[in-house]
Amino acid sequence: MTDEDVLRRAFELACRARAHGNHPFGAVLVNPDGTIALEAENTVVTDGDCTAHAEINLIRIAFRTLGPTSSGHTMFASTEPCPMCAGAAYWSGIGRIVYGLSATRLKAMTSPGRPPSIDLSCRDVLARGARRVVVVGPLLEDEAVEVHRGFWR
Repeated sequence: MTDEDVLRRAFELACRARAHGNHPFGAVLVNPDGTIALEAENTVVTDGDCTAHAEINLIRIAFRTLGPTSSGHTMFASTEPCPMCAGAAYWSGIGRIVYGLSATRLKAMTSPGRPPSIDLSCRDVLARGARRVVVVGPLLEDEAVEVHRGFWR
C-alpha cells in the first residue's frame, strides 16, 4: 500500500466519524512491514470527551493492544495532528506521521472558535523532542478538504 492509499483510508474513517455525529477526523496506524495495524475515528461528541481525537483514540488502542509502538510505525491522519495529538504520538514512540489536510487550511474553513485551535504545527511540536519523528504532509490536501466541506458552519 502506498502512503496515498492509507491516507485515503483515513479520509474514509473521517467520513465515518462525521456520519456517526462526530468531528470529521480519522487515523490509521501502519506496522513497520506496511500492513495496517489499527484504525480509529474521532469520537469527541459521542464519547463526551474533548480528548477523543482520532489520533488519541488510535494511540490508546495501540497501547492497549500492541504495547509501546516502535519508531517503525507510521500514523496516518486525515488532518494535521493538533499539538495534543502530536505530543501523544511522540510519547507513544511513533516514528512517522503522514497527514492530509493542513491545520492552516482547516482553520481557514472553520468559523471562529471551531474547532478550538492552537497555532502550532505538529512539526514544531515534534521538533522539540529528543528523538526524530518524520512528518509528511500535507498530502492529497484537496481530497482531504472534501470531508470537511459544509461541516464547520
